[in-house]
Amino acid sequence: MKLKSKKRLAGSVIKGSRKRTIFDTSRLEEIKEAITKVDIRSLIKDNAIKVIQKSGVSRARARKRAEQKKKGRQRGPGTRQGKKNARLNQKTVWINKIRLQRSFLKELKDKKMIDNKTYRELYMKSKGGFFRSKRHIKLYINEHGLIKQNGN
Repeated sequence: MKLKSKKRLAGSVIKGSRKRTIFDTSRLEEIKEAITKVDIRSLIKDNAIKVIQKSGVSRARARKRAEQKKKGRQRGPGTRQGKKNARLNQKTVWINKIRLQRSFLKELKDKKMIDNKTYRELYMKSKGGFFRSKRHIKLYINEHGLIKQNGN
């Protein structure tokens, strides 16, 4: 079988497997005459020898999953690994919470809705971890009537 060596040559030319080469049955005589790699290259160019494309791993599923994650899906309890603290540590949670509370208090002070004394009092309370959230501060202010009611 002379074609076996041609398959091997074609495989080395395409830098892949012999299995990826297909010979055109109507041009077998032409292929048998090919001796060098240059001949094989020209036959590949003329489509006497066809090369099957390598099949890779599809990224379609990965892209779909990434798109869903971008929307905030697929983050349920079944996906989570590690404790709550390992996913987002307590210090980071505290920093985010205290920054939000302080900026809110500063906003109230700048709009002159609370005076300096009240601001300082609420600031120290939030520093001590008294308030759970910004909403809790609003609730506390409304309950204790700390917002100034002037012609502003």
